[in-house]
Amino acid sequence: MESTTFEVRTGDRLAIVDLTARIDGWLHGRGDGLCNVLAPHATCGLALLEANQGTEQDADRVLSALLPRDDRWVHRHGSRGHGADHILPLFVTPSLTLPVIGSTLELGVWQSVVLVDGNVDNPVRTIRLSLLRG
Repeated sequence: MESTTFEVRTGDRLAIVDLTARIDGWLHGRGDGLCNVLAPHATCGLALLEANQGTEQDADRVLSALLPRDDRWVHRHGSRGHGADHILPLFVTPSLTLPVIGSTLELGVWQSVVLVDGNVDNPVRTIRLSLLRG
């Protein structure tokens, strides 16, 4: 098994960051297997979606409706509504395991691997990639 990490800067509002090219770059020349992508944080997650076609704005609207950034949360440290950040992983998993064929992610035509992060208190995220070859 091989693994690596890299950092992603997310910012001061909900961020949906396309990681696909970065992952494929690391996989180049490594052959076939399973790639595990992990966001080892309690307040963000990973998803497969069609990136850069307005999906980010739609996701922002849906997540804002589901997880409002107000004072309803029992978990209250950090910025206003931070408790919502700790609920996000119930909807957006912190890890994905994806097939790798010919040293590239085997995704659907419109699928991208994205980091979903609404936690403005922690704008730098670590992503861990692991490749298990058969």
